[in-house]
Amino acid sequence: MNIQRIQPNARMSAAVVCNGFVFVSGQVADDTSANVAGQTKQILDKIDSILAEAGTSKERILSANIWIAEAATFNEMNSVWDAWVPAGHTPARACVESKLAFPQYTVEIGVIAAV
Repeated sequence: MNIQRIQPNARMSAAVVCNGFVFVSGQVADDTSANVAGQTKQILDKIDSILAEAGTSKERILSANIWIAEAATFNEMNSVWDAWVPAGHTPARACVESKLAFPQYTVEIGVIAAV
């Protein structure tokens, strides 16, 4: 079995490719001064880059998990998500309100895609 680790460090990999799937770890924004929409845009740009490195794209996302720090920001996050996700290629998705690891993060997104 061939396993490819993308952007690994001592704790985790940004993604792992195995058996035709890429598992993208939860991504967060680099610029945490941005609002929810800004953080969401940063995260989706990172996901695009990681998927490209894995040899796939957002059109092949099968599943997405989204964690938001405050449910009140659901529509703000969705305004960016809806503009990003390709029509006809919407993945299975869950979105929950959750206390994130650090208070400066307002959104975290992880996806699974076909390669």
